[in-house]
Formats: sequence, structure tokens, C-alpha cells
Amino acid sequence: MQERSVITCRRLVTAAAELFDRKGYVNATLGEITGAARVTKGALYFHFASKGELAHAVQEQGCTLLAQSVDLLAAGSSSPLQTLIDFTHWLARGLREEAALRANFRLSRELRGEDAAGSGFTEAWMTTAWSLLDRAGAAGELRNGADRAGPQTLLAAAVACIELLAATDMPDEELAARVAALWDLALPGLVGPSGRTDYRTTPR
Repeated sequence: MQERSVITCRRLVTAAAELFDRKGYVNATLGEITGAARVTKGALYFHFASKGELAHAVQEQGCTLLAQSVDLLAAGSSSPLQTLIDFTHWLARGLREEAALRANFRLSRELRGEDAAGSGFTEAWMTTAWSLLDRAGAAGELRNGADRAGPQTLLAAAVACIELLAATDMPDEELAARVAALWDLALPGLVGPSGRTDYRTTPR
């Protein structure tokens, strides 16, 4: 019985993510979500009291995906900056493959100022990415005296650009090449003339 309940909850969150991604938070109805999940409204209200709670669950799923991806990437690299580069490639690919990621970026925009349903994911990816920048600085990978605001803002702009590009119909290979080109351009400014030059800017 408990396993069935977990499966039902997972199906509801998956369906909600797909509909929030396609239609937005306001336009996606609970009826459409239960229909896509193939469950009753009673089952939905057993797990979630409102559409807002369902949005929070989608947000938590996106945050979990972020955390797991960085843990896996960091485990395979001794360089925080390389992990950060790989993280942006993971994000580009994930935006093509994971409705939860796309839905969270959309929720972040649509629910800003209304409640906290979207802000948690925005804070999660910024905290994750900026933490990798700080770790890269502590490891001596960034140019000496670099102001944190510049690299942080550059990274935020890069993520926004990646989201935009991932939403187009360009081939996956071109998307990966554009993310790599972004890093080819940004790295000299981040590491300085005497910094490492052996960073891989292409996907793993």
C-alpha cells in the first residue's frame, strides 16, 4: 500500500512538471494534472492540499536533480572550476531531457513575488554555481583579486542564455558546442594570463 502511494505521488509530480512546463502554473489545471497522471482528484488531495503544494514538490524535485548532478560531477574531478563547466553542460542537456528543470525555471519567473514556490529553485542553482566559483577561488583557480560580483553575474547570464538556447530546435551537438564556446571566451578572463589552460570546455 505504501509503495502504491509513493508511485501515485511520483506520477502526480511528474505530470505537474510536464504541464507547468507546457502551459504555465496558472493555466495548468488540477483536472489536467490528475488526468495526465491517471489518478483521481481524491488521490491528488491525499498527497497535496493545493496546486501550490504540488508546485513546491516540483521545485523540490528540481533541486534534488541539481544537488545529485553536482555531487556526481564533483566526484569525478579535483577542480571546482571544471566541475562548474561540466555543470553548465549538464544543465543544457537536462533542460532538453527533464521537464522538472524546465518547469522550475518557468515557475521561478511566473511565481516571483507571489509566493516562494519558484524562488527555492532559483536560489538552489545560484547557490550551487556560486559555491563552485568560491571553491575555485579558494583552490587558486581564479585570477587574483577578482571581484566575486563579476564572475557571479557572468555565470547567471550564462545560465539564462543556456535556458534560452535549450528551448530552441537547434541540434544537441550545436547546443553543446555553444556552451563550450561560451567557456572558451570566459575562461581567460576568469583564470588570468598565468592560470591553468587545461580546462575541458566540451561535455564529458
